[in-house]
Amino acid sequence: MKARILVVEDESAIQLALSGLLGRAGYEVSLAGSGDEAIAKLSEQAFDLVLTDLALGRGASGLDVLRESKRLRPETVVVMITAHGSEKIAVEAMKAGAEDYVPKPFDNEEIRLVVQRALERTRMAREHRELLDRVQREYAFENLIGSGAAMRRVFETIRKVAETDLTVLVRGESGTGKELVAQALHNRSQRRNRPFVAVNCAAISRELVESELFGHEKGAFTGADARRQGRFEVADGGTIFLDEIGDMPPETQAKVLRVLQERSFERVGGAKPIQVDVRVVAATHRNLEEEVRQGRFREDLYYRLRVVEIELPPLRERIGDVPALALRFLEQVNERLGREKQRLSESALAQLARQRWPGNVRELRNAIEQASVLASGAVIDVDDLRLGDPIGAAAIEAPSGVEAAPAAADGALPFSEAKRRAVEGFERDFLLRALRAHGGNISRAAESIGMVRQSLQQKIRELGLRSEDWSEDE
Repeated sequence: MKARILVVEDESAIQLALSGLLGRAGYEVSLAGSGDEAIAKLSEQAFDLVLTDLALGRGASGLDVLRESKRLRPETVVVMITAHGSEKIAVEAMKAGAEDYVPKPFDNEEIRLVVQRALERTRMAREHRELLDRVQREYAFENLIGSGAAMRRVFETIRKVAETDLTVLVRGESGTGKELVAQALHNRSQRRNRPFVAVNCAAISRELVESELFGHEKGAFTGADARRQGRFEVADGGTIFLDEIGDMPPETQAKVLRVLQERSFERVGGAKPIQVDVRVVAATHRNLEEEVRQGRFREDLYYRLRVVEIELPPLRERIGDVPALALRFLEQVNERLGREKQRLSESALAQLARQRWPGNVRELRNAIEQASVLASGAVIDVDDLRLGDPIGAAAIEAPSGVEAAPAAADGALPFSEAKRRAVEGFERDFLLRALRAHGGNISRAAESIGMVRQSLQQKIRELGLRSEDWSEDE
């Protein structure tokens, strides 16, 4: 589809020259001989770009056209043509939202390149928004994002157990998002309006861990000058998240076991049992089976904790989710800082897709937040990233059902491939869910998602899907 351009120029010779130039370049061109005429046309129809002279004689000026364009059609990009000596006004136009400006006298090639680049930046920004919207709409689960089989299993388990009071053990490397899983379980439960209390067992000293969890009475130990509620008591009626429970001292493990079994405990220095109604979600990056064998973790507590188990994959095993995650994190940091929306360049996204990410999703989030602050403009490029040694794209396992992306000459994963893999994963998941919902009946699945049967069959072939992929026994 041709890009639609509105040329606003009160000199007929320049107007016709610009119309011919842009028409030959493949654009659909409309003309306005005054600012008032341009504003009227903007109110009636949409344009991809407005190319307007700054000085338009009588009536509305080029700045007025710019301001009205941003009010009526905020998605339309505006490029200004300025006379010699009006650079200050051009800067004012840029502050008001103009994409670029071209000083007179100009040559045809200069105009063509400025328009081409402005439209390309707009197209990339639109694709960025569309991909982010799709991530938000279809593949964001609470604050978790993922399109591969492993993350789909995580989401499905959360859906099934959230409304129960079953104890859940979340396993995964540090930085994979275990607390987000606990929060999702809480937010989707009937306890959602009650407290969610998170405790990092590895961050509390051995001497204070029991006081933190169970509270203490006045005078229980030196410095205990008042009664204090523990985390279990604070979480009464809600959910307590025991992060890194594998680092909990053995003597404290016994008391946590009692809470799970009897729903009661005593404060440190107290004798009165305190009853609590708490849902327990625990997490660890440790191999608890080995910890049990080594005598560092109670076997009975281990089995009490893993009534339901959720395994979070490391980021290196779902590299296809990196573009979607990066876009989501960038949106969040821009909202938090109240700054103008930024986007990631193609080369920056390619670089992110090449990384090892030993710190997993947490490391990716930190990298995006740092780059957002360090970037000098609206586009985050490779130079704005502070990353470790990358890994070649050939060494990265592609998501299930998606071919590994070819490496570029420098070993980088091209942006187009990173985006293709993310979108293809989204399409696979969306179509498989429709097919499973209708028992593999292609006609009914196609109708439910607004496709004709032939189009769905073609998409199934393109994605390499097979009947066993959507069978219930998968």
